[in-house]
Amino acid sequence: MTSKERAALRAQANPLDALFQIGKGGLTEAVIKQTDEALEARELIKVKILLESAPGTPRETADKLAEATNSEVVQLIGGTVVLYRENPDKDKEKEKKAPAKKAQSKPLSKVKAKKAAEDRRKRIEQAAGKNRRDFNRRQNKSK
Repeated sequence: MTSKERAALRAQANPLDALFQIGKGGLTEAVIKQTDEALEARELIKVKILLESAPGTPRETADKLAEATNSEVVQLIGGTVVLYRENPDKDKEKEKKAPAKKAQSKPLSKVKAKKAAEDRRKRIEQAAGKNRRDFNRRQNKSK
């Protein structure tokens, strides 16, 4: 994983809350299974490792958890670990749900384009004429 990919994943993980905690029981089969299921569903998750009661250092626990779930440690700050594992099924779902492209409108014919330009010019001239008349009226009233 490149540093740019890691930075993008950190940014995506920033607003996430920790899904669960690893406490004095450490890494149990239940915790590993729960993490595996969460990664399958979300790809990017946060896990809280309780510093006071969890056995070992947070780095060791995070590395063991990542190895057990075939994921990568994106970030470790204090006792909070961000894990990522790409889910190939999610990419297929995104492709299926991709919105249809908008149909591009045809360019105007030369005749229609000229007519539209003339109409615009007339509206601009009318607006400018009204402004001039209003200005002249104000000038005459002040005299």
